[in-house]
Amino acid sequence: MNAVFLAIVLIAFVVAAVREILWVPEGPDAPSPMELLTTGAIEAAGSAVTLAIGLVGVMALFLGLMKVAEEGGLLVIIAKTVRPLMVRLFPEVPAEHPAMGAMILNISANALGLGNAATPFGIRAMQELDKLNAEKGTATNAMALFLAINTSSVTLLPTGVVALRASLGSQDPAGIVPTTLFATICSTAVAIFAAKLYQRFSTPPAAGAADAGEDTPVAVGDPVAAEGPALGAGASGAYPAWVSFLVLAGIAGLVPLTVLYGKAIAPWIVPGLIVGLLGFGALRRVRVYEVLVEGAKDGFQVALRIIPYLVAILVAVGMFRASGAMDVLVGALGQVTGLVGLPAEALPMALLRPLSGSGAYGVMAAILQDPAVGPDSYTGYLVSTLQGSTETTFYVLAVYFGAVQVRRIRHALAAGLTADFAGIVAAVAICWYLFG
Repeated sequence: MNAVFLAIVLIAFVVAAVREILWVPEGPDAPSPMELLTTGAIEAAGSAVTLAIGLVGVMALFLGLMKVAEEGGLLVIIAKTVRPLMVRLFPEVPAEHPAMGAMILNISANALGLGNAATPFGIRAMQELDKLNAEKGTATNAMALFLAINTSSVTLLPTGVVALRASLGSQDPAGIVPTTLFATICSTAVAIFAAKLYQRFSTPPAAGAADAGEDTPVAVGDPVAAEGPALGAGASGAYPAWVSFLVLAGIAGLVPLTVLYGKAIAPWIVPGLIVGLLGFGALRRVRVYEVLVEGAKDGFQVALRIIPYLVAILVAVGMFRASGAMDVLVGALGQVTGLVGLPAEALPMALLRPLSGSGAYGVMAAILQDPAVGPDSYTGYLVSTLQGSTETTFYVLAVYFGAVQVRRIRHALAAGLTADFAGIVAAVAICWYLFG
C-alpha cells in the first residue's frame, strides 16, 4: 500500500507541475493547476472527516443490531448453516466462529444493495477476524479474501441505481438487475480465485495463538454455549448437510424474485431487517434495548479509528483527480476502450469507481441526465451496471482495515482491483450482448 499511495501522489504532483509550467491564464481569477491541486488535497482531507462523522449514526445503529444478533446466537446459527461453503473459502477461521456469521450478514446486505448496513456488518466481521490474527497490523489470508469478496459481492438489488434511473424517466429502471447480477457473479468468482492465487506469493502473518485479550468471545470450541439453547444441531455443532442445501437453494431462489419484484421489495428491506433482528433477539430473551445501546457505543470509536486511513486514501485520490491526471488517462485510453465496448464517455466512470464512490456516482448521474445518452441507451445501461456491480475498493480497504488498525495489507488490494477489472469486463460483455 505504501508504494501505491506514494505513486498516486507523485503522479498527481508531476502532472500538476507540468501543467503549471505550461499554463496560460484564461482570466485574472483563473486558478492555476497547482492551486487546484492544493484545493483538491485540502478538501479531500476535510471530506474524510465529514464522511466518518456521517457514518457514526448508521454504524451505531447497525453495530447495535449486530450486538443483539450476536447475543441471541444468530451469528453462530448463520455460520453453521453455511458451513459447507464457508469452511472451504475460509479454512483458517473456525467453522462456528462469530466472524462467519458477520461475514454472511455483510455479504447479504451488499447483495440487497444496503451499503449503509453492509459497512457496519463488514467492520464487525473484520474485528472478529482480527481476534484470530496472531500478527496484529498485518492482514491475514481470511481478511484479504473477505475484502476481495466484499468489493465484488453478488448484488441482487442495486436499489440506489434503480431509484436514480426511475427518477430520470427510464422505461425500465430495474433493467440493470440481471446485468448487475451477471457482472457481480463474475467479479466475485474472480475475487475468490485471485485472493487464493495471490496469497501464495504473499508472506503470511506469523503463526501462533492470537492475543484474544479482554474481547475474546465465547470459546470457539464451544459453539453451543455461545449460541444458547439447543437449536437442533448435530453433536458436532453443525447442521445436517440437507439444511445447508435448503437454505442456499432458498437464497438462490430469491434471484428471480428480485429481478421481477425488485422495485416493490426495496422499501421493505431496511425496516424488515431492523424488526427481524430485534424480533429474533426478543424471542431469544435478549434485553434488546440495553444490548443495542451497548453495541451502538462502538460506532463513534470505530469512526475515530478509520479517520486517519480515510484521510490518506481520499487525499491521494483527490490530488489525482485535481491534478488532471485522470483526464490524461481517459484521453489516452478512450479511443482504445471504445473499440471493445467501453465508450470514452463511460471510461471515467470505470476508472473512478474503485477510487471514489461519490465521484463515480456523479459521473453516472451526469451521463444518464445527458439528453444525447439517457438511461435507456447502451451507455446508460453500461454505467448503471458499473455503478451497481463494482465497489469503491480503496474506500472499503481504508474503512475495514482502518477499523482494526491493519497497515500491512499484503495482497488484499491486488485481489480487490483484479475483481474490479473482472466486473468491468463482465459488465461490458453482458451490456454489449443485451443492448449493444
